[in-house]
Amino acid sequence: MQIIRHPAEMTAWAKEQAKAGRRIGLVPTMGFFHEGHISLMRRAGQLADQVAVSLFVNPTQFGPQEDLAAYPRDFERDCAMAEAAGVTALFAPEAAEMYPAGFSTTVTVGAELTGHLCGASRPGHFAGVATVVCKLFSIVRPDLAVFGEKDFQQLAVIRRMNADLNLGVEIVTHPIVREADGLAMSSRNTYLAPQQREAALSLSRALALARKMAAAGERSAERLTAALLDFIHAFPETAVDYISFVHQDSLQPAVEIDSQTVLALAVQIGGKVRLIDNGLVL
Repeated sequence: MQIIRHPAEMTAWAKEQAKAGRRIGLVPTMGFFHEGHISLMRRAGQLADQVAVSLFVNPTQFGPQEDLAAYPRDFERDCAMAEAAGVTALFAPEAAEMYPAGFSTTVTVGAELTGHLCGASRPGHFAGVATVVCKLFSIVRPDLAVFGEKDFQQLAVIRRMNADLNLGVEIVTHPIVREADGLAMSSRNTYLAPQQREAALSLSRALALARKMAAAGERSAERLTAALLDFIHAFPETAVDYISFVHQDSLQPAVEIDSQTVLALAVQIGGKVRLIDNGLVL
């Protein structure tokens, strides 16, 4: 596995692959890999000849009070895991390489996709996401890119950006990978104190409760939301950021749920750890 630090070198590598007729699959990450990341790499390997993984903790998608400095990092471990998963090239640039002096361009996707859910409490977050992914597509020049479905809103934003800017990258999705107890895998799970682990299960269990209520005939998003709010707050150290029933493509709020309705959740655990989860209800 090659470790590449500079954008120009990454693009040169990509051109060599294209010249040889090899398809490139990209997996964008911020590192501190877990089985969820590895599953994305394996999926890329099934669909492409060469797998490139970007490992970059992107500063532009973190707010002033968020966890940029504390975000978990273990470069040597990540390299070993990526190589074991069959990754061909690991692109790990420094922030100064991605955002050199004078950098002043931002990619912004419309508020209908970015103005609510995570975007409501994280202003500027999705502009940071769209900008860095656009740059990665330009640098790595992948034929396809694989993203996990846990970041449900992010996926919608990237699809829209890719289509609107005619970037031509095939966007491949992979289901949420969960721990044995149902918790969606996340690098931020490492922040959880032992006593907070049970509280973190409030998200996946709320999703299960919504599905149970829907199966019993409940279709009102308002009544479901009220029930889930009470359910989550019964767990210690939980504070709900949002409980939203939205259409899986448009992300517009649903009044009555149907087969296209996704429940999206964000919950603060212990005042510091923000976790998200989502899934179809019916």
